[in-house]
Amino acid sequence: MSGADGRELRCSPLTRQSATDFVFVTNEKVFSVASPDNRQNDRVYAPRDTRKRSTVAERLLRCRPTFSKSLMVSVAVSKLSCSLFFVELGIKVDGRYYPDVLLKQQMLPVMRHIAADTYVLQQDSTPAHRARDTVQLLQQETPEVIAPDLRPPNSPDLNPVDYRLWGLIQERVHKTAVRDTADLKWHLIETWLTIPQTVIDEAIDEWGPRLRACVKAKGCHFEHSLML
Repeated sequence: MSGADGRELRCSPLTRQSATDFVFVTNEKVFSVASPDNRQNDRVYAPRDTRKRSTVAERLLRCRPTFSKSLMVSVAVSKLSCSLFFVELGIKVDGRYYPDVLLKQQMLPVMRHIAADTYVLQQDSTPAHRARDTVQLLQQETPEVIAPDLRPPNSPDLNPVDYRLWGLIQERVHKTAVRDTADLKWHLIETWLTIPQTVIDEAIDEWGPRLRACVKAKGCHFEHSLML
């Protein structure tokens, strides 16, 4: 089965998920102290007297620090509420840490407090999310979870956090220089608190149309069709 075929087959049942007001979507991302786009470090191979500002952008070589310190964050978003969690420094989010710490100690208590036993949990297909302990925990502790074999593989265009929130947060966090991981954490918290719930709502409202567009495109690229 090809990737496109897998996406189409997995999206089809999800298009029938109508109660999006009660869907919690989770995701993780690593944020670096260094800006991911530092134009001062751009390089170009050209004659010696060539000025960088007179060079077309396509010829610039983007240079980024290799060993910048970073933080991993996890979010759980829904039209009911949204929460930000930090992963401990030096910890790998694997099939043990994810269910035992992120889910059991942090995310699930928040979801129960907000939605009691009426929510649906949607994750992506990272190994920690598919791990046996994770699947068993969610089957026991959540009202409903979208099973791993129904999650479209390699599909950031089908995860509201990926296609709407991460880029927005990254842009805002690095509007000013970040000094260290403590400063990065402060920037992330401040940015998170300034994102209106309406932005979350709009991202989740896009989920259904994107799923249907993916099915219509037979699992292939579809985002261009959303703008028609």
